[in-house]
Amino acid sequence: MVELRANSPVRSSVTTAVPVYLPPEAENLYGEVLTALNENGVPYAVAGAVSLEKYTGIWRETKDLDLFMESQNVRKALSVLERRGFRCETLDPVWLSKAHRGEYFVDLISGMSNGVIMVDESWMKRTQPAIVVGVETRIISPEDLIASKLFVTRRERFDGADIAHIIYRTRGNLEWKRLLELAGEHWEILLWALMLFRYVYPAHSDYVPSALWQDLLSRYAELLQHTNPNAPFRGSLVDENMFSIDVKDWGLEDLQDGFRTRRLHKQPHSAESNSSYSSDHQKSKRHGRGL
Repeated sequence: MVELRANSPVRSSVTTAVPVYLPPEAENLYGEVLTALNENGVPYAVAGAVSLEKYTGIWRETKDLDLFMESQNVRKALSVLERRGFRCETLDPVWLSKAHRGEYFVDLISGMSNGVIMVDESWMKRTQPAIVVGVETRIISPEDLIASKLFVTRRERFDGADIAHIIYRTRGNLEWKRLLELAGEHWEILLWALMLFRYVYPAHSDYVPSALWQDLLSRYAELLQHTNPNAPFRGSLVDENMFSIDVKDWGLEDLQDGFRTRRLHKQPHSAESNSSYSSDHQKSKRHGRGL
């Protein structure tokens, strides 16, 4: 079990192997949120800095707590937290809502900002027990944590190092079929992350099963040998800002828009949240989560 604790001096490093303790205000907020969701039967999985510590031993200072949940449970979670006096808002109906109190907040995340990978019931079934700020809860699986970071590839934030650290610290003891399943047609993004891991830790390429290397590399070689002239431009799925010129000035397709539109049509709370989306979408993007 992982336990997040309170009352540590402020640390300046981005990541550290030395435990980072939460201020009492953050501990109280997180504890109240987790307890409220538990008491009201809202399924969720703790992710973010807490889960990273669980699987890597890396501690990271944070002013928020990331909770993954299915989109159909977001409305109930917000209702529960509003009754507890939290200020709640939906920044992006595709993937992100927040509950605030003071300078600390909790993110309710139901998928990737680009709409490619979304949280479903299988994520909840794969959670693991944990203790966070003294509350018995559930934490996201390492495979789902990696999947949540595959498309966090922005100029402002890149989670490739987190993925490499998870593979390294777990020694590759992962359900790789689950990762392939979640990546689906976007398996090249997974290969990219694995290539970065291999570059960073060349002595440990065996942490990734040889059969998986062979599978992905043979697929890639096949793509290179048989180029599809009609293959869609996918830059907006990686970073809609850095690749905006391709869409706005060069006339290439905005593939992300299609993914997001399909997700919006499936969201039970999208109608009431859509009006505030336009002004807040870029702000949520700049936070760099993409899950």
